[in-house]
Amino acid sequence: MILTEKEKEKLHKAMLSYLKSASYPQSAEIFEREANISGDLGPADILEKKWSSVVRLQQKVMSLQSELDTLKEEMAFYGPGKKLSDSNKVSENLPRAPERYNLLGHREPVTALSFHPVYSVFASCSEDGSIRIWDYETGNLEKILKGHTATVNCVAFEPNNGQLLVSCAADLSIKLWSFETFECTKTLHGHDHNVSCVRFLPAGDFILSSSRDQSIKLWEVSTGFCIKTYLGHTEWVRSLTVNVDGSLFASCSNDETVMVWGLEATQPIVILSGHENVVETVAFANKEAIALLLTSKNKNGEEEKRGKCPEFIASSGRDKTIRIWDVWNGSCLLILRGHDNWVKSILFHPSGKYLISCSDDKSIRVWDLSSGSSAKKLLDAHGHFILTIAMNPRYPLLASGSVDKSIKIWECR
Repeated sequence: MILTEKEKEKLHKAMLSYLKSASYPQSAEIFEREANISGDLGPADILEKKWSSVVRLQQKVMSLQSELDTLKEEMAFYGPGKKLSDSNKVSENLPRAPERYNLLGHREPVTALSFHPVYSVFASCSEDGSIRIWDYETGNLEKILKGHTATVNCVAFEPNNGQLLVSCAADLSIKLWSFETFECTKTLHGHDHNVSCVRFLPAGDFILSSSRDQSIKLWEVSTGFCIKTYLGHTEWVRSLTVNVDGSLFASCSNDETVMVWGLEATQPIVILSGHENVVETVAFANKEAIALLLTSKNKNGEEEKRGKCPEFIASSGRDKTIRIWDVWNGSCLLILRGHDNWVKSILFHPSGKYLISCSDDKSIRVWDLSSGSSAKKLLDAHGHFILTIAMNPRYPLLASGSVDKSIKIWECR
């Protein structure tokens, strides 16, 4: 045995004391006789105290191991000497802990976020049915917009001057809000079930919406009329994304597919299959990410289809993976694994070098697209599921919203 005689004596006395205090007299008598125990037994609860101490120490060791793993990831990410270089920090513009602000006000989980394209504000929406406008420089709440009668699922600013804000909700409606007056200017009806996502086209003259009624609709902003309905998915259409020039959009669904559409099309141009569960969100690559992914693809000896501009899409879902797709080939270029739960929101970093994701595992991860490697940086960002992230390309900030009802603002440097 690894115990000394003195340690064994203390252990036997503690065991005997426990047996007597727990009302096991026969077992205590036999153990006392066989172990030849004599003298003072000491406190009756000594064994229980030592046991609980061991459990606490095990938990502490696991916590320290997790912190060590995180530090190793950061060391691998920064590399030798990089952490000392301010120029490198600025060029990376990646979210760093601790958060700049922890904004509280919503009474239910925060479902979506959108930064204003001009002013230093952003919008948040929640299951509490409200939309809130925040100043991200001061952390102050500027305005509360009320009008929806159920969970607000999505908000988006008009991408050019931000004079309009669009929102959609489980009350089956889509609302347009004036940013000057904070009044609802139009309410659009047409979906037959929960409206899950809304997106402006780049010109700001049309809006796309998706719904649990399995449809996608195109709305004219000036009139509020629905001018086209897209049918193809067989289950709830969860999210939408529009490419850089507005010629294409993509949708994802509970039917485990991603569909790519032309605005004039009546059927999807491409159907991307590979996820093994609900696809929660999709994002078209920005110009910088397209250039990087195209370079990586050409290194592998793959040729681009002639006559078509290259397009890439990222998708994520409840199978805990993120997939990067070549739209025109319909092939999956990368599968990013690392999250331990549903991946709820993804976005391409403005530099095009990284993809950022958040998950129900309460973390935000940064992925290096050039290497296709696992997450390089991990933030234990919230105390509960993280439902949404948004990045301000003009000023290096990332915002995250959670089931814990909070919004956190992270400086990127």
